[in-house]
Amino acid sequence: MRYKKGEIKKVVLAYSGGLDTSAIVPWLKETYGCEVITYTGDIGQGTETEGLEEKALKSGASKAIIEDLRQEFIEEYVFPTIRAGARYEQKYLLGTSFARPILAKRQV
Repeated sequence: MRYKKGEIKKVVLAYSGGLDTSAIVPWLKETYGCEVITYTGDIGQGTETEGLEEKALKSGASKAIIEDLRQEFIEEYVFPTIRAGARYEQKYLLGTSFARPILAKRQV
């Protein structure tokens, strides 16, 4: 389905601050004429979230949300994953992939 400019009023973008998510903010605004709000969940990335709000706003976002999810992530995702012995290819502990559900849940 193709949307025309003005049909989409607002987009909440999962935002990392990398090249792709920073470049898509102005593209969304130009292509769809919509408001863009960025969302970043802090699950313990350390300094990677520093300066993200400013960067998002400079790229054209109307608002930048950075939410501290560390406690919930550890208690509701990391501990159960470790207890379950979840491994990728029976070799590596799961990493980034099991962060996606909490990020999507909170973004919505």
